[in-house]
Amino acid sequence: MSTEAVAIETRDDLSGLLKRIFEPVKPYYSEGFARLHFGNTGAAYPEAVAGFEGFSRMLWGLVPLLASSDETYALWERHLQGIKHGTNPQHPEYWGDVTDYDQRAVEMAAFGLALLLIPEKVWEPLSSEEKEHLSRWLAKINNVKVWDCNWLFFPVLVNLGLKRVGQPYDQQTIDENLARIEQFYVGNGWYTDGAGGHSDYYVPFAIHFYGLVYAKVMENNDPVRSASYKARAVEFAQDFIYWFAADGPAIPYGRSLTYRFAQASFWSAAVFAGIQPFSLGEMKGLIFRHLRWWFQQPIFDSKGLLTIGYTYPNMVMAENYNAPGSPYWALKTFLPLALDKDHPFWQAEEEPLPVLQKQAVQTEPHMVICRDERGQHVVAFNSGHPSSNEHTHTSAKYEKFAYSTVFGFSVPRAEWGLGQGAFDSMLALSEGDNLYRVKRYGEESSVHDQFLYAKWHPWQDVEVKTWIVPGVPWHVRIHRIETSRVLDAADGGFALGLEHGETELLPDATRCVARGVTAASGIVNLYGEGKTELIVPNANTNVLHPRTVIPTVKSRVNRGTTMLVSAVYGEVGDDCSWATVPTVQVMGETIIVSFPNRVPIEVNLGAINGE
Repeated sequence: MSTEAVAIETRDDLSGLLKRIFEPVKPYYSEGFARLHFGNTGAAYPEAVAGFEGFSRMLWGLVPLLASSDETYALWERHLQGIKHGTNPQHPEYWGDVTDYDQRAVEMAAFGLALLLIPEKVWEPLSSEEKEHLSRWLAKINNVKVWDCNWLFFPVLVNLGLKRVGQPYDQQTIDENLARIEQFYVGNGWYTDGAGGHSDYYVPFAIHFYGLVYAKVMENNDPVRSASYKARAVEFAQDFIYWFAADGPAIPYGRSLTYRFAQASFWSAAVFAGIQPFSLGEMKGLIFRHLRWWFQQPIFDSKGLLTIGYTYPNMVMAENYNAPGSPYWALKTFLPLALDKDHPFWQAEEEPLPVLQKQAVQTEPHMVICRDERGQHVVAFNSGHPSSNEHTHTSAKYEKFAYSTVFGFSVPRAEWGLGQGAFDSMLALSEGDNLYRVKRYGEESSVHDQFLYAKWHPWQDVEVKTWIVPGVPWHVRIHRIETSRVLDAADGGFALGLEHGETELLPDATRCVARGVTAASGIVNLYGEGKTELIVPNANTNVLHPRTVIPTVKSRVNRGTTMLVSAVYGEVGDDCSWATVPTVQVMGETIIVSFPNRVPIEVNLGAINGE
């Protein structure tokens, strides 16, 4: 599929784009049409389940496409045959019985959506025996355990679908699961993904998405809960809109980034549910710009299939649960196609983002989000989380100091040295053996109007406290390290993409900068014994750019207490701010940070949590 600009203006454009995604899929159906085999890379679950996942994830796009009564699509006939065969225990392509913590439970949710929105196309064409096969197969989800997180919504959607077509369903499972999800709510529209879990993209594209589907289909039968879900989504939207840049991309942060444009599916669900946290034109613009941006990235292979990765095919940053069909979860963003063709959303004129503050404190995800004057560079400064979910590359995906729409973030390629570690936007420490440790979680962390704070122990006898004074294009990091061992430290700046081959590298002893065609990244050592170096990490470590350079301050940390202060620079366009370096005054336990055209900021290192 071409990476040229995609025209998306109307409903027909959106449905046409979806069909362009579906067209290359056709040759990959199994003989019985119950599986889609896209590739040979493995995941945590068996290949047969991965093939079923590829099949089921098509439903997130097919169901909305077919929800308009006059919409027909030839691919649906194959899918309907696959449903008949996949749910038949006697057929060679039977999907199998769901078990505890099974990926099949995840994929069953799309069948619940199908029964809710298109029963006349997925249920009524079935014979009595085929209906029994489908309902019995789906009902097995009520007899197994699912992970105590967003997964709790999957049995809810399945049971709502069974109820919609008059089949036996389990109201107790619905009630218990929704009650448990309620315990994940932490206020201001935010949830955590499980008790004590992260507030990442699973809040918008899973918990809120399913909650808004529930709110729409149950607004008459369960009006109180439906109203609550809608109200929380409206409140959440006031924060979540800050995660998007003016030209379309969202902040790359957390796990499951291979779901790509599912990042905007919250807004699709908001439109579907009939809520308006912003005008229809603003939400339409956000969804359409996001899709246009994604379809200019090389995310499809030469056969037109979505790949595992982020802005380019990349297995280095993949999750253990990413199979070749996994990326098609992104189709959730096409949910507005379920709206009537005369819905006001389709008539609304696309609008830019509303006026947003340059800096927004978001306590629940532990972030301060900053944006430049044009809104084209958005950075989430992050104090970290008090626990780890222990998924792949958790430190890189959740514990970096900053996550950027322009510079992305990097994950380690291997364990040896700064090149393999790709330590952008984090402090890496080693004992001189070239094996570096980074923050896995924050034992203490807090977010304030003017700075963020975190404490962690890379070794039992080494304590690191970090204060981040956020901003764009400059931010300042203060590290206080108390150690019983001699350490090498590397404080990495933003990773600048090298893909255009026109980058100017300007290293110096105390400052270094890399200037590219569209952006620049640099770092300055403000305090402490440190020298700067431009580190070129292994290829394919950054989620946005296959080749990068990371401006880094390298220091030797002796036993005792050491203070290190760096000014980190990242700017889009002409690097006109590189000369306006912030300054610091160190006065015992107090540090005064001064930026050009800003009131000086006082950071008290002796206060608890930096307050």
